[in-house]
Amino acid sequence: MEETFSLRVKEELARSEAARPCCERAELLGLIRAGGVLEAGQKGLTLRITTESPAVARRLFLLLKKISGLKAEIAGRPRRIHHHTLYSVTMPAQPGLKEFLSRLGFLQLERRPVPAVVAAEDCCRRAYLKGFFLGAGSISNPERAYHLELVTGSRVHAGRLIRLLRALGLKARRVERKGYHVVYLKESEEIAALLTLLGAVQSRLELENVRVVKGMRNQVNRLVNCETANLSKTVEAACRQVENIRFLVQRVGLENLPERLREVARLRLEYPEATLRELGTQLRPPLGKSGVNHRLRRLEEMAADLRRTSGSGEKSGAYTG
Repeated sequence: MEETFSLRVKEELARSEAARPCCERAELLGLIRAGGVLEAGQKGLTLRITTESPAVARRLFLLLKKISGLKAEIAGRPRRIHHHTLYSVTMPAQPGLKEFLSRLGFLQLERRPVPAVVAAEDCCRRAYLKGFFLGAGSISNPERAYHLELVTGSRVHAGRLIRLLRALGLKARRVERKGYHVVYLKESEEIAALLTLLGAVQSRLELENVRVVKGMRNQVNRLVNCETANLSKTVEAACRQVENIRFLVQRVGLENLPERLREVARLRLEYPEATLRELGTQLRPPLGKSGVNHRLRRLEEMAADLRRTSGSGEKSGAYTG
């Protein structure tokens, strides 16, 4: 399977270790809340979490063993649809499983208070979001779009995720999609900030490199488009000027044009592709861009006047207008 940017981010996060035991518990809680499923059997409850990332499966397995001390199993099986392996981490029914999940905050037992979504410390908030992203998050390839999302089946939990992100200074939004609640970020700056907060520093650098390249590419495109537009205007103006000067030459003759316009008209006919500045340097004495433009505009006005009076029967001759 081709490695995606999202999988690379998860592999980097799965390799990073939590700084404190409380953060490990918060990360594990995020992972289990993201994809944990409780299955009731004859022997009791079984916890199962599936993931497409072998790095995430290893991280989850190690955290379960370290924090719970209970039996956990990891297995992979081929998935026919997308031709890749789906990994499953399971805690089979066993004594102490319910109590562990209750202490962790995933399972509420009778006559116990409803657990908070995560501890109030910023480090634990970041660890919880890291775990949830590993379990139910994704990020688009920044070459195509800037989009990071966390998916949950609970509207209440989606609201809690938004509050966690906003507590870290990120303006997350929510949308419902196919019965799930998607919390997302679309601004590249906020996605980059979240990657840093979660500990995916290399992935943030990769995203920043893409942002710089895309920014330069967009700037170059804007400059090219601007130059192209300016060139098109210059060519259109030159063609119009040549057409009007030829009309004047045909009607009154080049030698009959006013002296200050005659040389500009001759140069434009001789150099139809030249810029105004280039035409000005050919005059004696040289003339600036605005001066050349003024004389060419006067020639066009003369041509327009002659066209309006073309049916009046006036005799062509020296133009004094």
